[in-house]
Amino acid sequence: MGQPVRSAAYLDPEASVEARIEDLLSRMTLPEKVGQLLMLDAQHGDLADIVSAKLAGSVLHVSPDVMPQAMELARRTRLGIPLLTADDGIHGHSFWPGATIFPTQLAMACTWDPSLLHQVARAAATEIAATGIHGTFSPVLCITRDLRWGRINETFGEDPFLIGELGAAMVRGYQGEGLGDPTAVLAYAKHFAGYSETLGGRDASEADLSPRKLRSWFLPPFEQAARAGCRAFMLGYQSIDGVPITANEWLINDVLKGEWGFTGTLVTDWDNVGRMVYDQRTCADYAEAAAVAVNAGNDLIMATPAFFEGAQEAVARGLIEEKQIDDAVRRVLRLKFELGLFEDPRTPDPERQAQVIGCREHADLNLETARRSLVLLRNEGILPLEGGLTADGAGRAASQGTPRTIAVIGPNADSTEAMLGDWAGATGQVPWMPEGHPRESVETVLDGLRAVAPADWTITHARGADIASPASNSEWSLGPDGQPQPPVFTPAPVCPAQLREATAAVEASDYAVVVVGDTIDLTGEVRSTATLDLQGGQIALLDAVAATGTPMIVVLAQSKPSTLPDSALNAAALIEAFNPGMRGGRAIAELLLGLIEPSGRLPVSFARHVGQQPVFYNQVRGQHGNRYADLTQDPLFAFGEGLTYTTVAYSDLVVHDPDVTVDGTINATVRLTNSGSRPALETVQAYISDLTTTVTWAEQELKGFTQVHIPPGESLDVRIGIPASQCSLVTADNRRVVEPGEFALRVGPSSRREQQLSAQFRIRT
Repeated sequence: MGQPVRSAAYLDPEASVEARIEDLLSRMTLPEKVGQLLMLDAQHGDLADIVSAKLAGSVLHVSPDVMPQAMELARRTRLGIPLLTADDGIHGHSFWPGATIFPTQLAMACTWDPSLLHQVARAAATEIAATGIHGTFSPVLCITRDLRWGRINETFGEDPFLIGELGAAMVRGYQGEGLGDPTAVLAYAKHFAGYSETLGGRDASEADLSPRKLRSWFLPPFEQAARAGCRAFMLGYQSIDGVPITANEWLINDVLKGEWGFTGTLVTDWDNVGRMVYDQRTCADYAEAAAVAVNAGNDLIMATPAFFEGAQEAVARGLIEEKQIDDAVRRVLRLKFELGLFEDPRTPDPERQAQVIGCREHADLNLETARRSLVLLRNEGILPLEGGLTADGAGRAASQGTPRTIAVIGPNADSTEAMLGDWAGATGQVPWMPEGHPRESVETVLDGLRAVAPADWTITHARGADIASPASNSEWSLGPDGQPQPPVFTPAPVCPAQLREATAAVEASDYAVVVVGDTIDLTGEVRSTATLDLQGGQIALLDAVAATGTPMIVVLAQSKPSTLPDSALNAAALIEAFNPGMRGGRAIAELLLGLIEPSGRLPVSFARHVGQQPVFYNQVRGQHGNRYADLTQDPLFAFGEGLTYTTVAYSDLVVHDPDVTVDGTINATVRLTNSGSRPALETVQAYISDLTTTVTWAEQELKGFTQVHIPPGESLDVRIGIPASQCSLVTADNRRVVEPGEFALRVGPSSRREQQLSAQFRIRT
């Protein structure tokens, strides 16, 4: 189609961005404008059709081998507008073989450390950018509600404040010093908004949410991301009160763009526009759906090829004016100019890839993140093993005393999938990594113990149980949106031969480390579960190992909280490891042997039974009674919980000025004392309770946290500062305000009331 005129104003890097946008827009035909609004799937589509015929301005899921071809096709179009490329780098460069795969978002949230997550996002961005990808569909800012939902692993847990702090840190990490930074990638914060409020835990169902409920819990993390400079949001799949999110003008225009002043770009989720035609059935055809989407303020239309003809037909039929198309195109072009793509399309850089992808610096950061993500939930004095060992120069525990034997048991003991979780190579989203990431790049729990345990210790292994039966690996089907649909999960039967092998290994050992959890069959999009129980032969395995009398340490390598049998709850120790990434197995081994200190804290509560939900800590006051007739309402493990290898006591909570103004700050101190023999990294959590409110509200909400190192035997005073403006609620008429009156500051190691100190204060006008 020829080359663009080199003297055109839009090609002048010295011109202002707005001048370049208007010049380019004035030269574009309607098909070229509509094409710029398309983000099409390159893994199954014909690139020539996508880029040359439909003139798509953006692509996703481009395999490494065709990325240069896609960019070259865009360069050859009439105006030479560069492609915007994106992919699902949820916790690392998911679909590049050998890239650094960090712990999942749920695991990273256990660190409660925004600065660490900023480093993770920065490292991931440098790897992603080197491969020609300009944006990642991350971070996920959805709030965990129903634990049956398949995408719990992608969230930062159940608390809006924690999600907002961690999400903003990742946004800043991805986007670096600004989108002009060649190592920066665009953060697409998602899923805006309320997507995780599901019916029965089923993915993408109608969300039963009022505007007030949205403002109260679901919108604050997105507002914080917008304030942190996030330049793109991805919409959810669901509808709210009968209106698909794609068509929700109040949410998109009034709140996001109006109240928050967001000037960035919005992308629909996969085929949202088509979904309004064939699934939600709120539009009669693609022309109507295209008009609805553009009128509502959407910019990039993901995976809906029919939008190309539909939008043009909508203009011809008078369903939409071309100037509304122009407004969306301006936002897309502005993003491309901000990224500097007209001067540097950021094509794949093999030299840079060799320097950064999977580099030692990133591997070390990955290990530190995995260490910090592990949560010790139970310890009857068995850990650290042998009282804690010291490491030699190679990172292996030094031998002391009698050599020991550890039996490493369970279906996830040597599972790379259990370490990586979803969005990591061979997880069904792309076809070019059928074997996943290189085996040598992933350390399982078995690998970790073999590498870290003293050289004269013996590490044995038996699988003991399977999770899924072979029937669960049957052929996937394609849904109406072209997305692959997995078969219904079939649990594996209990295998007596596997149990005999496992118990024999355990009986011959000093310790049993049993690694159980779930698989990729039970997590992710379209993989919500009706139960939270451990599947297959895992409960039988735990029961059998417990019956041997050998001390049992249970490691949960899983994508979301499980309900647990008594054999696990009564184990000598219990560790939560939410898919801890490529180096997770080594981190777990180090924790078992006392080479590191446990410091992770739960970002999500555990249910005792699937029917006990919801169990999230910040529920609204006013229930009649505090339990079921047949079960306590107390969670199995609560938000914020996590043990250490020492004892930290809280005392002397003081609010220094108990009478503050609405624009003031609640300043307090609390004393922490480490009375044990090992150091601690303590996460001090500050919750606010508004004691009397004009509307029903949560009993308490996290409003601040800080982490402090406490040497053994020492005490220190920790300062807490919470802006009074954080002590807000949403009124019946949908306004967020601070209501003057009496409040309680609650400080402790978790959200459990019995573990908190409390001091009252007053807010006045």
